[in-house]
Amino acid sequence: MVQAYWQIGRIIVEHEQNGSLRADYGKKMLQKISVKLQQEFGSGFSVRNLQQMKKLYALFPNTNALRSQLTWTHYRLLLRVENETARNWYMEECVRSAWSSRQLERQISTLYYERLLASREKEPVIAEAHDLMGTLAVESFIKDPYVLDFLE
Repeated sequence: MVQAYWQIGRIIVEHEQNGSLRADYGKKMLQKISVKLQQEFGSGFSVRNLQQMKKLYALFPNTNALRSQLTWTHYRLLLRVENETARNWYMEECVRSAWSSRQLERQISTLYYERLLASREKEPVIAEAHDLMGTLAVESFIKDPYVLDFLE
């Protein structure tokens, strides 16, 4: 799926926008493409998703740089990371540690990479991250807890 979305981003940039990362003002090109793709293939091709596909192509212009272990949800989270070095670090650490998309989101939102760089003592930061991963693992296992009062 990630490869397909990357290809859509490439086609939009190279063919529809003539190699420019930005469309000409006022053409409403993405809206037209969105309508056409949704009519032909169904939902999943909103303007927002097409923008993310373009950004995926822009940030990862070499398709070989995409990691097959990561899902589209992982990449959507990575697209939010502006710093290229941090984005690449999160991507590699995500693959190495087999983070779920929820775990990746948590690490990005708590600025794990930045805290690790700023810390003189790395071990407490790493330990805290691993503790959070354990908490997230339990939360993802028990997604919708029910209170079963009648069992008492």
